Amino acid sequence: MYDQLKPWVIVSSIGDDASEKDIERIRPKIISLVDDWQSSKGTMWSGSFNNQPSSMAVFEATEQDAKKFYAEYSKECDGVLVHHMYQWDAMPILSVLSK
Repeated sequence: MYDQLKPWVIVSSIGDDASEKDIERIRPKIISLVDDWQSSKGTMWSGSFNNQPSSMAVFEATEQDAKKFYAEYSKECDGVLVHHMYQWDAMPILSVLSK
């Protein structure tokens, strides 16, 4: 169903042509997007992998909300981060962890 909550994953890595200045420019925008999501929609777990240039965010949303968030995320980090969103078909870990 379109309005059913599902787990989603956004995987990002720093683009080859991105400068430190580019990263500093988008950082507050991405932080604000995540903060807004957490204050209005629910929990989002995010962080970098050990190698630092790559990161992952996991959240639960309807397909419509996930696509809207990803569109906003893409707008802010396009040209700096290489990023993809996937619907995560693993067990509903976010629902279990949030209880």
